[in-house]
Formats: sequence, C-alpha cells, structure tokens
Amino acid sequence: MSNGKCLDLSFAATESEASFGIAQLSLGLAEQGLPAHKAADVKIALAEAINNVVEHAYADITSAQVQVRCRLHKNWLEILISDTGNPLPGFRVPDGIPAALGSTLDELPEGGFGWFLIHELTSDIHYERENGCNRLSLRFDFPDLPDGKKTSQ
Repeated sequence: MSNGKCLDLSFAATESEASFGIAQLSLGLAEQGLPAHKAADVKIALAEAINNVVEHAYADITSAQVQVRCRLHKNWLEILISDTGNPLPGFRVPDGIPAALGSTLDELPEGGFGWFLIHELTSDIHYERENGCNRLSLRFDFPDLPDGKKTSQ
C-alpha cells in the first residue's frame, strides 16, 4: 500500500492491554489525520474486533499477542488485526445479525451486537486464516466530509 501513513502496534491479549492499545491506536490515527467524523466509527469497530480476539480467539490461551497494522490513505483507512488464536467459526466472518432484544429489560442480551456493529461501521471486511494466523482486515472509506467537501490529505 503506497502513499499511506502507517501505524503499527502489538500488545498482550488481555482486557487491560487491549483497552490501552485501542486508545493508543485511536489517538495515533487522529494525529495522522483520520477525519474526525470517522473517528468514533473506527474506534467502536476496532474495539469490538480486538475484544473478540481477546475473549474468543485467545480463550484459555495465555502469553498471547495481538498485532494491529493501520494504513491511513487520503480517502480510506485499512486496519489489519492479526493473532494466532482460535479461528473464527467456520473460518468466515460472522453475518452480523444482532441478537434478539426480547420484550423486557431482563431479557436484553449481554452481547451479540459486536459483529453487527463491525458490519455497519466498516466499508469492507475480509478474513483469512493462514499458517495458524488469523488476519482480519477492516476498511473504512471516507471520500467526502459531511459537508460535501473532499478530504484535504
């Protein structure tokens, strides 16, 4: 990927390290020029994807690492999240159908919205498993600012 600004980070696959890593990545992307109107979408999708790695891919696995590579271009951002944990079920990205809400507060599900959010907030998602490594690519397009002006990077 040419002409892009790069931001790479690796951290231990723990909740606290993931939280700190997500904050660092969000700050770094803002400093590199990620359009402000996309910052929240990117942070939410990044948090959901990384937390899935920590909670599911590395369930019962210790001393694990998460690698994140961000490439910010003029009109798009690609984030590649890599880990050596368990593969996604069926070796594919889940469909992102939200969990049923139920009819009372007690019936509200605790989870089940992560992949739905990731699908809604990204322009494209790609997953592959190769040589024991999961590679999840998230793309965010931002061709125009909310007022219709082109980005200036």
